[in-house]
Amino acid sequence: MKTILTIIATIMTLSMNAQNTQNAARSNDMPLKVVTEFLSAYMAHDHEKFASKLHPDLVWVQPGNNRVSGEKKSKNELLQMGGKMAQLSEGTLKLESVKYFDANGNKVACILHWKAAQPNGAVLDVENVDVYTIENGLIVHAVVYSANIAAENDFWGPVP
Repeated sequence: MKTILTIIATIMTLSMNAQNTQNAARSNDMPLKVVTEFLSAYMAHDHEKFASKLHPDLVWVQPGNNRVSGEKKSKNELLQMGGKMAQLSEGTLKLESVKYFDANGNKVACILHWKAAQPNGAVLDVENVDVYTIENGLIVHAVVYSANIAAENDFWGPVP
């Protein structure tokens, strides 16, 4: 009888541990889902959905020493930066591809491949690593790391 009780207790413990693991895995799905929807909306030019994934008080850190770099301290500042990028690239800025990593807690990292051109012949062809922090289904913080910051600085132009 004691052996049977031990076996039942062991099975119940394993079952509870498996359920906890499944719940943890499901909670890690949400950050990845938010970032996937955010970047997919950008690629589809769905500005409303794209903006809906951003917290109003998000902090976005754009690398470099150029006209679009620096820390953006709100959704509005980020959207203004995007408008400036569209203007400087004459609408050619394109997110070519995204390689997602799985979420680590509430953070998601991805490799983004960007391309753009300017009428003066300047071309941007660079990969970035973006790290997004998600809270309550929204992006609250993002840090961008460029594979070629010199090329980005040249393309976006010096800070006036």
